[in-house]
Amino acid sequence: MPKSLSSLLLLAILACQLLLLATADSGFYSQNPAWLILLMACAVAASALLSRLTQLCEHYPSKQAYLKPFIPGLFAFMLLLFWQSIVVGYAVSAVLLPAPSAIFSTLINNLPTLWSDFKQTYLKAVLSGYFIGCLSGFIVAQWAVKSAFLRKGLVPLGNFMSAIPIVGIAPIMVMWFGFDWQSKAAVIVVMTFFPMFINSLTGLQSCDAIHKDLMHTYAASKTQTFLKSQLPQALPFIFNALKLNSTLALIGAIVAEFFGTPIVGMGFRISTEVGRMNMDMVWATIVVAAIAGSLSYGALALLEKSLLFWHPSFRGNK
Repeated sequence: MPKSLSSLLLLAILACQLLLLATADSGFYSQNPAWLILLMACAVAASALLSRLTQLCEHYPSKQAYLKPFIPGLFAFMLLLFWQSIVVGYAVSAVLLPAPSAIFSTLINNLPTLWSDFKQTYLKAVLSGYFIGCLSGFIVAQWAVKSAFLRKGLVPLGNFMSAIPIVGIAPIMVMWFGFDWQSKAAVIVVMTFFPMFINSLTGLQSCDAIHKDLMHTYAASKTQTFLKSQLPQALPFIFNALKLNSTLALIGAIVAEFFGTPIVGMGFRISTEVGRMNMDMVWATIVVAAIAGSLSYGALALLEKSLLFWHPSFRGNK
Protein backbone atom coordinates (compact mmCIF):
# COMPACT_ATOMS: atom_id res chain seq x y z
CA MET A 1 0.00 0.00 0.00
CA PRO A 2 1.40 3.46 -0.87
CA LYS A 3 2.53 5.52 2.11
CA SER A 4 0.04 8.28 1.37
CA LEU A 5 -2.90 5.84 1.45
CA SER A 6 -1.65 4.17 4.62
CA SER A 7 -1.31 7.56 6.30
CA LEU A 8 -4.88 8.43 5.31
CA LEU A 9 -6.04 5.11 6.75
CA LEU A 10 -4.27 5.83 10.04
CA LEU A 11 -5.83 9.29 10.20
CA ALA A 12 -9.23 7.77 9.45
CA ILE A 13 -8.86 5.47 12.47
CA LEU A 14 -8.18 8.47 14.69
CA ALA A 15 -11.16 10.29 13.17
CA CYS A 16 -13.41 7.31 13.97
CA GLN A 17 -12.36 7.46 17.61
CA LEU A 18 -13.12 11.18 17.73
CA LEU A 19 -16.52 10.56 16.14
CA LEU A 20 -17.23 7.86 18.71
CA LEU A 21 -16.45 10.26 21.55
CA ALA A 22 -18.70 12.93 20.02
CA THR A 23 -21.73 10.71 19.44
CA ALA A 24 -21.68 7.87 21.99
CA ASP A 25 -23.22 8.06 25.44
CA SER A 26 -21.09 8.18 28.56
CA GLY A 27 -19.97 4.73 29.72
CA PHE A 28 -19.96 3.18 26.24
CA TYR A 29 -16.93 0.99 27.05
CA SER A 30 -18.79 -0.53 29.99
CA GLN A 31 -21.83 -1.16 27.81
CA ASN A 32 -19.91 -2.53 24.82
CA PRO A 33 -16.26 -3.52 25.49
CA ALA A 34 -15.79 -4.22 21.77
CA TRP A 35 -15.19 -0.51 21.27
CA LEU A 36 -11.83 -1.02 23.00
CA ILE A 37 -10.61 -2.56 19.76
CA LEU A 38 -10.91 0.84 18.11
CA LEU A 39 -8.95 2.43 20.97
CA MET A 40 -6.14 -0.12 20.55
CA ALA A 41 -6.20 0.52 16.80
CA CYS A 42 -5.73 4.21 17.59
CA ALA A 43 -2.65 3.37 19.64
CA VAL A 44 -1.19 1.42 16.71
CA ALA A 45 -2.10 4.21 14.28
CA ALA A 46 -0.48 6.85 16.48
CA SER A 47 2.72 4.80 16.79
CA ALA A 48 2.84 4.36 13.03
CA LEU A 49 2.28 8.07 12.40
CA LEU A 50 5.00 9.01 14.88
CA SER A 51 7.39 6.61 13.17
CA ARG A 52 6.46 8.08 9.79
CA LEU A 53 7.13 11.63 11.01
CA THR A 54 10.48 10.59 12.48
CA GLN A 55 11.51 9.06 9.16
CA LEU A 56 10.51 12.22 7.31
CA CYS A 57 12.68 14.28 9.64
CA GLU A 58 15.64 12.01 8.92
CA HIS A 59 15.10 12.00 5.15
CA TYR A 60 14.46 15.75 4.85
CA PRO A 61 16.84 17.55 7.27
CA SER A 62 16.01 20.92 5.71
CA LYS A 63 12.36 20.51 6.77
CA GLN A 64 13.06 19.42 10.35
CA ALA A 65 12.09 22.83 11.70
CA TYR A 66 8.57 22.32 10.29
CA LEU A 67 8.18 18.60 10.94
CA LYS A 68 9.66 18.27 14.44
CA PRO A 69 6.87 20.16 16.27
CA PHE A 70 4.32 17.67 14.89
CA ILE A 71 5.95 14.78 16.78
CA PRO A 72 5.36 16.07 20.35
CA GLY A 73 2.09 17.60 19.15
CA LEU A 74 0.79 14.26 17.93
CA PHE A 75 1.98 12.54 21.10
CA ALA A 76 0.16 15.12 23.27
CA PHE A 77 -2.98 14.77 21.13
CA MET A 78 -2.97 10.99 21.56
CA LEU A 79 -2.44 11.30 25.30
CA LEU A 80 -5.45 13.62 25.56
CA LEU A 81 -7.49 11.36 23.27
CA PHE A 82 -6.82 8.32 25.44
CA TRP A 83 -7.52 10.31 28.58
CA GLN A 84 -10.85 11.54 27.20
CA SER A 85 -11.75 8.07 25.91
CA ILE A 86 -11.12 6.31 29.22
CA VAL A 87 -12.90 8.93 31.34
CA VAL A 88 -15.96 9.16 29.08
CA GLY A 89 -15.97 5.50 28.03
CA TYR A 90 -16.03 4.23 31.60
CA ALA A 91 -17.97 7.19 33.07
CA VAL A 92 -15.22 7.99 35.56
CA SER A 93 -16.34 10.41 38.26
CA ALA A 94 -15.15 13.98 37.77
CA VAL A 95 -13.97 13.99 41.39
CA LEU A 96 -11.47 11.24 40.58
CA LEU A 97 -10.39 12.44 37.14
CA PRO A 98 -12.17 15.06 35.01
CA ALA A 99 -12.10 14.77 31.24
CA PRO A 100 -9.80 17.08 29.24
CA SER A 101 -12.86 18.62 27.58
CA ALA A 102 -14.28 19.55 31.01
CA ILE A 103 -10.95 21.02 32.09
CA PHE A 104 -10.70 23.08 28.92
CA SER A 105 -14.28 24.31 29.32
CA THR A 106 -13.59 25.34 32.92
CA LEU A 107 -10.40 27.07 31.83
CA ILE A 108 -12.22 29.14 29.20
CA ASN A 109 -15.17 29.98 31.45
CA ASN A 110 -12.97 31.12 34.37
CA LEU A 111 -10.30 33.11 32.58
CA PRO A 112 -10.72 36.28 34.74
CA THR A 113 -10.29 34.29 37.96
CA LEU A 114 -7.34 32.32 36.62
CA TRP A 115 -5.72 35.50 35.33
CA SER A 116 -6.00 37.10 38.79
CA ASP A 117 -4.43 34.00 40.33
CA PHE A 118 -1.66 34.04 37.70
CA LYS A 119 -0.85 37.69 38.39
CA GLN A 120 -0.70 37.13 42.15
CA THR A 121 1.42 33.99 42.02
CA TYR A 122 3.57 34.32 38.93
CA LEU A 123 3.86 37.99 38.00
CA LYS A 124 4.32 39.16 41.59
CA ALA A 125 5.77 36.35 43.72
CA VAL A 126 7.59 34.14 41.21
CA LEU A 127 9.25 36.82 39.08
CA SER A 128 10.38 38.97 41.99
CA GLY A 129 11.64 36.05 44.09
CA TYR A 130 13.31 34.43 41.09
CA PHE A 131 15.11 37.62 40.09
CA ILE A 132 16.31 38.43 43.63
CA GLY A 133 17.35 34.84 44.40
CA CYS A 134 19.26 34.27 41.16
CA LEU A 135 20.93 37.68 41.13
CA SER A 136 22.04 37.49 44.76
CA GLY A 137 23.30 33.92 44.26
CA PHE A 138 25.41 35.03 41.30
CA ILE A 139 26.83 38.08 43.12
CA VAL A 140 27.75 36.08 46.22
CA ALA A 141 29.37 33.44 44.00
CA GLN A 142 31.63 36.16 42.55
CA TRP A 143 32.71 37.11 46.05
CA ALA A 144 33.20 33.46 47.02
CA VAL A 145 35.59 32.90 44.12
CA LYS A 146 37.94 35.38 45.79
CA SER A 147 37.22 34.36 49.39
CA ALA A 148 37.97 30.90 50.76
CA PHE A 149 36.04 31.87 53.91
CA LEU A 150 32.81 32.33 51.94
CA ARG A 151 33.37 29.14 49.92
CA LYS A 152 33.96 26.95 52.96
CA GLY A 153 31.08 28.54 54.85
CA LEU A 154 28.35 28.76 52.22
CA VAL A 155 28.82 25.52 50.28
CA PRO A 156 27.99 23.25 53.28
CA LEU A 157 25.16 25.64 54.19
CA GLY A 158 23.79 25.25 50.66
CA ASN A 159 23.76 21.47 51.03
CA PHE A 160 21.99 21.87 54.37
CA MET A 161 19.36 24.26 53.01
CA SER A 162 18.63 22.04 50.01
CA ALA A 163 17.62 19.27 52.43
CA ILE A 164 15.00 21.45 54.17
CA PRO A 165 11.51 20.85 52.68
CA ILE A 166 9.42 23.75 51.44
CA VAL A 167 6.71 23.01 54.01
CA GLY A 168 9.25 23.81 56.72
CA ILE A 169 10.25 27.18 55.28
CA ALA A 170 6.92 28.49 54.02
CA PRO A 171 5.09 28.91 57.38
CA ILE A 172 8.09 30.79 58.83
CA MET A 173 8.23 33.18 55.88
CA VAL A 174 4.49 33.79 56.11
CA MET A 175 4.89 34.76 59.76
CA TRP A 176 7.85 37.03 58.96
CA PHE A 177 6.62 38.77 55.80
CA GLY A 178 2.83 38.50 56.01
CA PHE A 179 0.20 36.75 53.94
CA ASP A 180 0.67 38.64 50.68
CA TRP A 181 3.04 37.82 47.82
CA GLN A 182 6.13 39.09 49.67
CA SER A 183 6.29 35.97 51.85
CA LYS A 184 6.05 33.72 48.77
CA ALA A 185 8.84 35.70 47.12
CA ALA A 186 10.95 35.17 50.25
CA VAL A 187 10.41 31.41 50.01
CA ILE A 188 11.49 31.52 46.35
CA VAL A 189 14.62 33.51 47.23
CA VAL A 190 15.65 30.83 49.73
CA MET A 191 14.94 28.07 47.19
CA THR A 192 16.75 29.68 44.25
CA PHE A 193 19.73 31.31 45.95
CA PHE A 194 21.82 28.23 46.61
CA PRO A 195 21.34 26.45 43.25
CA MET A 196 22.48 29.64 41.53
CA PHE A 197 25.32 30.13 44.01
CA ILE A 198 26.68 26.58 43.65
CA ASN A 199 26.41 26.53 39.85
CA SER A 200 27.88 30.01 39.41
CA LEU A 201 30.74 29.23 41.77
CA THR A 202 31.53 26.04 39.87
CA GLY A 203 31.35 27.85 36.54
CA LEU A 204 33.50 30.78 37.60
CA GLN A 205 36.13 28.39 38.99
CA SER A 206 36.16 26.33 35.78
CA CYS A 207 38.28 28.88 33.90
CA ASP A 208 41.27 27.06 32.39
CA ALA A 209 44.78 28.02 33.41
CA ILE A 210 45.69 28.64 29.78
CA HIS A 211 42.97 31.26 29.53
CA LYS A 212 44.17 32.93 32.71
CA ASP A 213 47.71 33.04 31.34
CA LEU A 214 46.44 34.45 28.05
CA MET A 215 44.53 37.26 29.76
CA HIS A 216 47.58 37.97 31.92
CA THR A 217 49.74 38.12 28.77
CA TYR A 218 47.37 40.71 27.30
CA ALA A 219 47.59 42.70 30.56
CA ALA A 220 43.82 42.48 30.90
CA SER A 221 42.17 44.11 33.88
CA LYS A 222 40.06 42.15 36.37
CA THR A 223 36.88 43.38 34.69
CA GLN A 224 38.11 42.37 31.24
CA THR A 225 39.21 38.96 32.54
CA PHE A 226 35.80 38.43 34.09
CA LEU A 227 33.78 39.54 31.05
CA LYS A 228 35.90 37.89 28.36
CA SER A 229 37.06 34.71 30.08
CA GLN A 230 35.35 33.78 33.34
CA LEU A 231 31.76 34.74 32.52
CA PRO A 232 31.56 33.07 29.07
CA GLN A 233 32.91 29.81 30.48
CA ALA A 234 30.51 30.03 33.43
CA LEU A 235 27.41 30.66 31.29
CA PRO A 236 26.53 26.95 30.78
CA PHE A 237 26.51 26.46 34.56
CA ILE A 238 24.55 29.67 35.11
CA PHE A 239 21.88 28.66 32.61
CA ASN A 240 21.59 25.25 34.26
CA ALA A 241 20.76 27.05 37.49
CA LEU A 242 18.37 29.46 35.77
CA LYS A 243 16.40 26.62 34.17
CA LEU A 244 16.33 24.62 37.40
CA ASN A 245 15.19 27.65 39.39
CA SER A 246 12.44 28.45 36.88
CA THR A 247 10.60 25.32 37.97
CA LEU A 248 11.58 25.52 41.64
CA ALA A 249 10.26 29.07 41.89
CA LEU A 250 6.78 28.20 40.62
CA ILE A 251 6.56 25.10 42.82
CA GLY A 252 7.70 27.07 45.85
CA ALA A 253 5.19 29.87 45.31
CA ILE A 254 2.24 27.49 44.91
CA VAL A 255 3.17 25.40 47.96
CA ALA A 256 3.79 28.53 50.06
CA GLU A 257 0.28 29.77 49.28
CA PHE A 258 -1.13 26.72 51.06
CA PHE A 259 0.04 28.22 54.37
CA GLY A 260 -1.57 31.63 54.05
CA THR A 261 -2.47 34.00 51.26
CA PRO A 262 -5.10 36.55 50.28
CA ILE A 263 -8.15 35.11 48.53
CA VAL A 264 -6.25 34.92 45.26
CA GLY A 265 -3.36 32.88 43.88
CA MET A 266 -2.87 29.52 42.22
CA GLY A 267 -1.99 27.71 45.44
CA PHE A 268 -5.01 29.22 47.18
CA ARG A 269 -7.23 28.23 44.25
CA ILE A 270 -6.04 24.63 44.29
CA SER A 271 -6.48 24.18 48.05
CA THR A 272 -9.89 25.88 48.07
CA GLU A 273 -11.34 24.03 45.10
CA VAL A 274 -10.11 20.68 46.39
CA GLY A 275 -12.15 21.30 49.53
CA ARG A 276 -15.18 21.99 47.32
CA MET A 277 -14.54 18.85 45.23
CA ASN A 278 -14.40 21.12 42.18
CA MET A 279 -11.62 19.17 40.48
CA ASP A 280 -12.23 20.77 37.07
CA MET A 281 -11.01 24.10 38.48
CA VAL A 282 -8.09 22.41 40.22
CA TRP A 283 -6.92 20.86 36.96
CA ALA A 284 -7.48 24.12 35.08
CA THR A 285 -5.19 25.89 37.58
CA ILE A 286 -2.62 23.13 37.17
CA VAL A 287 -2.76 23.61 33.39
CA VAL A 288 -2.11 27.35 33.79
CA ALA A 289 0.85 26.63 36.08
CA ALA A 290 2.22 24.02 33.66
CA ILE A 291 1.96 26.41 30.71
CA ALA A 292 3.67 29.19 32.65
CA GLY A 293 6.48 26.90 33.77
CA SER A 294 6.97 25.44 30.29
CA LEU A 295 7.09 28.87 28.65
CA SER A 296 9.60 30.10 31.23
CA TYR A 297 11.85 27.09 30.71
CA GLY A 298 11.50 27.34 26.92
CA ALA A 299 12.39 31.04 26.90
CA LEU A 300 15.50 30.36 28.96
CA ALA A 301 16.46 27.48 26.65
CA LEU A 302 16.13 29.75 23.59
CA LEU A 303 18.16 32.47 25.28
CA GLU A 304 20.82 29.92 26.18
CA LYS A 305 20.98 28.70 22.60
CA SER A 306 21.35 32.22 21.25
CA LEU A 307 24.11 33.16 23.71
CA LEU A 308 26.00 29.85 23.72
CA PHE A 309 26.02 29.13 19.98
CA TRP A 310 29.81 28.86 20.27
CA HIS A 311 29.70 26.15 22.95
CA PRO A 312 30.58 22.58 21.82
CA SER A 313 27.26 21.20 23.08
CA PHE A 314 25.38 23.46 20.65
CA ARG A 315 27.84 23.25 17.78
CA GLY A 316 27.57 19.48 17.89
CA ASN A 317 23.79 19.60 17.40
CA LYS A 318 24.00 21.41 14.08
